[in-house]
Amino acid sequence: MTAAAQTDGLPRTGRLAIIAGSGKLPLFLAEAAREAGENPFVLRLKNESDDLWHGFDNAVIGVGDMAGLSALFRQHDIRRVVMSGAVKRRPAFGEIRVNLKSLLKLPMALKTLLAGGDDAVLRMVISLIEAQGCEVLGAHEILPGLLATVGPLGAVSPDSDDERDIERAADAAETLGRLDVGQGAVSVGGRIVALEGVEGTDAMLARVRDLRSEGRISRRRKGVLVKLCKPQQDLRADLPTIGVSTVENAKAAGLAGIAVEAGRALVVEREAMVAAADAAGLFVVGIERAERERMS
Repeated sequence: MTAAAQTDGLPRTGRLAIIAGSGKLPLFLAEAAREAGENPFVLRLKNESDDLWHGFDNAVIGVGDMAGLSALFRQHDIRRVVMSGAVKRRPAFGEIRVNLKSLLKLPMALKTLLAGGDDAVLRMVISLIEAQGCEVLGAHEILPGLLATVGPLGAVSPDSDDERDIERAADAAETLGRLDVGQGAVSVGGRIVALEGVEGTDAMLARVRDLRSEGRISRRRKGVLVKLCKPQQDLRADLPTIGVSTVENAKAAGLAGIAVEAGRALVVEREAMVAAADAAGLFVVGIERAERERMS
């Protein structure tokens, strides 16, 4: 039996598994869990997870293979699960494999897979994992230090024009989130120029860069990226995340900075990200949205 994690004061039993999509966040979580006395088992999503797992017990699992996932849970005495990293594609119908514990949920799971937004899909995945007898934890419960804090994270602060863009983009991101479409929006000079869809934040910023180079967006006004947690979002999965690549792409898009929701967004490689932002003259700031309706 592995040591129980105590990051949130609650007793935890059974081995911890990290379901790893792409990006570095799953590795940060695995390393943090190990430092806390855990022996995490990494479940690498096929065609999604980066090859970062030397030194960790791990196995490859298909995105829709619930039967295989359940077998690995039993084989390795896994009782706790963290979902982290990006997943770029949903499983095709032929890739879905279920067991008896998830069979009753199959009709709703298929309906959600075909027509639901990302948050609806993640909630269904959580319920399928819980049906196997496992507890699903949030990444912030394993590594609370990743959460964005209130105020500037680096040396640069937003000015009054930036603050107006932050408010405008935050309103747009919140509306977008309520529709379960995306988490991010870009405002330039008080005008919403981009909303995040299934393509993700980096692709959205590349679109802003191209629009600016084509003269469709003002070259005089810089603008701001805002990322918010969806109001109805289950905090155990897919919290808004920023890192060095977000700063690099915001710089390429000609933006003045980035704002994320304090306490409900993850900042990976914080020191490196802040250094990159300071070097580029960009601000990164944690904001509060106290007036939001808490539906999660």
